[in-house]
Amino acid sequence: GEILFTSMNNDGTKNGFANEALAKLSDTVNIPIIASGGAGTIQHFTDTFKVGKADAALAASVFHFGEIEIKNLKEELKQKGISVRL
Repeated sequence: GEILFTSMNNDGTKNGFANEALAKLSDTVNIPIIASGGAGTIQHFTDTFKVGKADAALAASVFHFGEIEIKNLKEELKQKGISVRL
């Protein structure tokens, strides 16, 4: 299984994922964690993988409203050494 971790305090803020809580959870459990809630920039995704230790991340409004293009996000994550499917 996987854990879908949604920070209700971060959800909809576009101020970034709850990386401190995600990192603690990642250090505690031995299953994949999906980060949810707070994405506003490409850097937020980078941070949640590197700082928050998330295995995956999701977002909605930044994609629906065209604020982040999925192709651009994936290309930048790949350039930063984060494994993605292109």
